[in-house]
Amino acid sequence: STSRTLAKTEEKGFQCLCRSTHSKFIPPKAIQNVTLSQRGPRCKNVEIIATLKGGRQVCLQPTAPCVQLTLKAIWAR
Repeated sequence: STSRTLAKTEEKGFQCLCRSTHSKFIPPKAIQNVTLSQRGPRCKNVEIIATLKGGRQVCLQPTAPCVQLTLKAIWAR
């Protein structure tokens, strides 16, 4: 299901990158890069896309407490 997570969707006129989000803890050391997409005319959601060290991309749930803690640790590097 992860490979389908980043498929572009066109739902009600919106084009978001994330179909579903991951809200479980991912160790900050396992994340290589984080991309943040703000809400806009193409997508109504804030999207956080984490690229893991193995190259896999995962959409993270912005409001999940463990995701927020992980992001703080990454941005503090």
